[in-house]
Amino acid sequence: MPNDKILIRVQSAEGIKRIEISPKSNLKHLYDSVQNALKVDGFGLFKERNFLTELQASGTQLVGTSLKHGDMVFLKQMAGTSSRRTSTTVLDSQAFKTSTVSNPNSARPSINVVEDDVDQALSKADGTIKRERDSKLCHHNANGRCVHCSALEPYDESYLKEHNIKHLSFHSYIRKQTSGMDQGKYFVFDDINCRIKPGCREHPPWPKGICSKCQPSAITLNRQTYRHVDNVMFENTKIVERFLNYWRTTGHQRMGYLYGTYEQHTDVPLGIRAKVAAIYEPPQESTRDSINIQPDEFADDVDAVASALGLKKIGWIFTDLITEDASIGTVKQIRGIESHFITAQECITAGELQNRHPNPCKYASNGVFGSKFVTICVTGDKTKQVHMEGYAVSAQCMALVRDNCLIPTKDAPELGYVRESTDKQYVPDVFYKEKDQYGNEVQRLARPLPVEYLLVDVPASTPLQPIYTFTEYDKRQPFPIENRYIDGHLQDFNALSCYLSAWGDEEFLEAISDFHLLVYLYKMDMLPLRQHMGPLLEAVRTKNPNQAAQFKVVDVWKLLESLIQASSGGSGGTTSYPSGGASASPGAAGSEAMDLDANTWTCNHCTFINRGELTSCEICSLPR
Repeated sequence: MPNDKILIRVQSAEGIKRIEISPKSNLKHLYDSVQNALKVDGFGLFKERNFLTELQASGTQLVGTSLKHGDMVFLKQMAGTSSRRTSTTVLDSQAFKTSTVSNPNSARPSINVVEDDVDQALSKADGTIKRERDSKLCHHNANGRCVHCSALEPYDESYLKEHNIKHLSFHSYIRKQTSGMDQGKYFVFDDINCRIKPGCREHPPWPKGICSKCQPSAITLNRQTYRHVDNVMFENTKIVERFLNYWRTTGHQRMGYLYGTYEQHTDVPLGIRAKVAAIYEPPQESTRDSINIQPDEFADDVDAVASALGLKKIGWIFTDLITEDASIGTVKQIRGIESHFITAQECITAGELQNRHPNPCKYASNGVFGSKFVTICVTGDKTKQVHMEGYAVSAQCMALVRDNCLIPTKDAPELGYVRESTDKQYVPDVFYKEKDQYGNEVQRLARPLPVEYLLVDVPASTPLQPIYTFTEYDKRQPFPIENRYIDGHLQDFNALSCYLSAWGDEEFLEAISDFHLLVYLYKMDMLPLRQHMGPLLEAVRTKNPNQAAQFKVVDVWKLLESLIQASSGGSGGTTSYPSGGASASPGAAGSEAMDLDANTWTCNHCTFINRGELTSCEICSLPR
């Protein structure tokens, strides 16, 4: 043996392996040498057989300072990893594999991941559950603490059971995983892959060949014990009532996206609440029994308006309602413990939407893990009244949906089905555990799969004191909701004129504070309002009437007022805008209005403003 190297014996479950290494090398190099020699990942090296003193994979500490020639170190496989590539991956409560890695730097929180504001606040919070001094059990002074009054950890099982909290909050789960002696140094969320690893050159591509290096592991599913969102709160009941008006009018089902914010939920330790401020209804075709979502060319515009208002897309809502007795307002109970809570198709849709809106997480190997996107189903309860049920699908369901492994069954809505491998796609075996008729826990192949293994309950509610981010309508008619192609619900220029004419000058901020109105104005192609709406959206977000009043006098808004006035006058309408007790004169609308009246005319059909010399509309070609 060369004089510049020493021999270190490594004992593992596979036997003893000898490693030659320079005493001047660092311990990280020793870890790399052991990994290459034994073909293992996620391990630790200890000096004692009982694994007491761990050799840290340090880049500064030298091998010669800790070990000498002939020493034996003991390899311990950490939880969540295996030295065999063909082993079964068991998904525990976090649904994805929580693994450890040989290089601790890769497991530490990533500083490059920008988490949501609520996550950043909760990660800095103390999180412990404070308890008052018990007059019967505590025998110490007021400044002392004992087992009966000391603070509890946010994941304390007895506290959660006592307060009927079914799932851990996501940050409580992270605190639990990072609460050991190592402070979570090796803790990381590792995404599971259900597809063949690409680029393997040891054999022909699938279906002609596969090996243990590129083959995905089999999966065993367990119910998820935590959730990313612990409560969904609608700011007021009118948000849902306006959404349900479509079903009440047509009898057809309806779907919409929830826009709002995330905030801390004090009822659950380190909990997160999704607060809904508005519901946007995308283009869709619906019947009494189905909803078909159409492509939305204005989706980016809606997100842009929401972002300027401090909101984001946080979930989706759909109805499943069938009237039983219209005279007393009862509906049929379709869902329940005897049938199903959510269908496999809805579960797959929720998984797809959650994959589109992943949750930034600094503990994830790829920077994202899970999703805060929630699902709300409006259906009938046991008392045959309309109520809301909230859900989210687990991270394991997101992986199965993302890799196109899960499909619905034809006849049983409560059952999903894991695809079988074909020439085009290899699908790993997926198992779940249940108890048989004798009470024994048995493992079943997920063909079919009860979707209850993929669901997490999320309570939905409204506050006792209503909150209004947007206008609180009392006696006035609200602005119509988008994409409702029925009489009385259409968004057009006439609806805009009628709506704005019902408000006075001093009520401009209140009139304009409607999410559906702002989206309509933003995407309106008649006037270039989009590039001028920044100050208006900021005024609505901050509820600043002075800033809103400043926007009201800009040229583009005065031009819109002139169009509304011309449209009302040309069509024989009796109302004009603005209406604040005084009539609107041409001078009040500015010089643009006078020029329009003299040299232009407004088409009664499409409201386009044409040049005075034209005898037919330039847009719709109808005569003047």
